[in-house]
Amino acid sequence: MNAKSVHRIVIAGGGAGGLELAVRLGRRHGPEHVTLIDATPFHIWKPSLHEVAAGTVDIHRDGLSYAMLAHDNGFRFVLGEIQDVDRQARDVRVAALRDADGTIILPERNVPYDTLVLAVGSLGNFFNTPGADRYAISLDTTDAAERFRLALLKAMARASAGIDEATPGVVNVVIVGGGATGVELAAELHEAGNTISAYGLPGMTRQNLRITLIEGGPRILGPLPERVAKAAEELLVERGVAVVADCRVSEVTPHTVVAQDKVFDADLCVWAAGIKAPSLLSRLGLPLNPMQQVQVDETLRTQDPDIYALGDCAAAPWRETGKTVPARAQAAHQQASYLLPLLSARIRGESAFAEPFRFRDFGSLVSIGHAEGVGSLMGNLSGRKLLVEGWIARMMYAGTHWSHYAAVLGWWGASVRSLSRFLSRRSQPRVKLH
Repeated sequence: MNAKSVHRIVIAGGGAGGLELAVRLGRRHGPEHVTLIDATPFHIWKPSLHEVAAGTVDIHRDGLSYAMLAHDNGFRFVLGEIQDVDRQARDVRVAALRDADGTIILPERNVPYDTLVLAVGSLGNFFNTPGADRYAISLDTTDAAERFRLALLKAMARASAGIDEATPGVVNVVIVGGGATGVELAAELHEAGNTISAYGLPGMTRQNLRITLIEGGPRILGPLPERVAKAAEELLVERGVAVVADCRVSEVTPHTVVAQDKVFDADLCVWAAGIKAPSLLSRLGLPLNPMQQVQVDETLRTQDPDIYALGDCAAAPWRETGKTVPARAQAAHQQASYLLPLLSARIRGESAFAEPFRFRDFGSLVSIGHAEGVGSLMGNLSGRKLLVEGWIARMMYAGTHWSHYAAVLGWWGASVRSLSRFLSRRSQPRVKLH
């Protein structure tokens, strides 16, 4: 096959959908056809970022190396942040790669494509709230989750030593946003805080780590049925989490969160109140929606016939509801499966008729910690909705995590990985302490 006949698929972003698509295309067609670009060297399933933030998942131990996955699954990996896309020249400009001291390891590079798939995910949306972008942390990347984890360890160490300047002996964590991310983080922090205290912080107890969850709507987990939200709130309150609903944040300062007529002490503030697509999309000259997601048709193709989009960054029509497909990992997984035969046909030089993409909502699972499981909704089963709780829901939640890694590593690889994690935790601290 000569160079001119090679159809190059470039996938921008190695999240759940982008990585699954790269792995499955790579296995079929090889690295001369498939390239994945990501700004980080490791893959972590994004719904696990709250566990990274709490320290219960170590990205250096549990993260999957993109380079390893590329070698094992027949695609090419390019490490670096995407700066821009030249639609006329059909190439992606990747920023220079630098070390911690700023020394250039690799210069700026151009990656040519014949078909580009945008899978760049989403970022936290601060909605122009004063101080939020400066003093709050949004858990949208592994770097942000690690930054919060280290800040929490430092705050707890200072509080244990009695040298905290605001409220001696107390660490106040305020989480803005009562969606799945906010709820799961609150539960995970409660468990992690108890564990960290047990590992040599004599002044710290569960009462010394005060977690407040603020939701602007009338209740937490607004998109889910009320009984699911109520069950989740009861579990959080049992764990000592203060849940404040119908309260809109108006300002974030270095040590407080201001919401209407209330002021909450905040040594750390996490923003989980909404998402928006990365600014890269605004530079492409393609139609966007108010959340800055790129608009795609029913085949996930943008206005540019050589560019597709999937996952959180794509505004895909959901015909049955008249809305767009929700930004969930299950949607990205389904979209990757949908694009696989379509892009394979492009690689082979064939024209493939594509049925419109149809999103199937299998429901939502919300983790309320490791010890006592989750409150959850298992979605439309024969037109009905089923509430599952406790250890059954916990197992189902773990199953969704496992299924993603099975798609990437294969059934055997995912099973070995799960067993390895189980065994290693018997000789490792339950929370990352360094």
